[in-house]
Amino acid sequence: MGTLTQRNFNKPDQSMDMGERIAIDAVDIGGVKVMRVTTEPGWRWSVNTRPVQKTDSCQINHLFYVVSGRIAVRDNSGQEIEYGAGDLAHIPPGHDGWTLGDEPTVWIEIPH
Repeated sequence: MGTLTQRNFNKPDQSMDMGERIAIDAVDIGGVKVMRVTTEPGWRWSVNTRPVQKTDSCQINHLFYVVSGRIAVRDNSGQEIEYGAGDLAHIPPGHDGWTLGDEPTVWIEIPH
């Protein structure tokens, strides 16, 4: 029988530096690393995060739930989609993304 567990992003196990205008806090729960990502207005992967990752486009395979705000993503083929609060997103490697509007965007990244 398992043990009940509680974690909180306000007390993360790790805070990651992925460039300007983005904050990533991670917690380990049930053997899984779950992340809360917050991007500020004006954040764009190709401008603020590319210098850290050193790739032409984001190569992370994302699966996330948008808590608040809006984000746009364009894949390397040119397909573009906007995500907002309540949306679930799967974004394969090979894309750019940016915060839309004047509010931060917050999502919960689920590893898979």
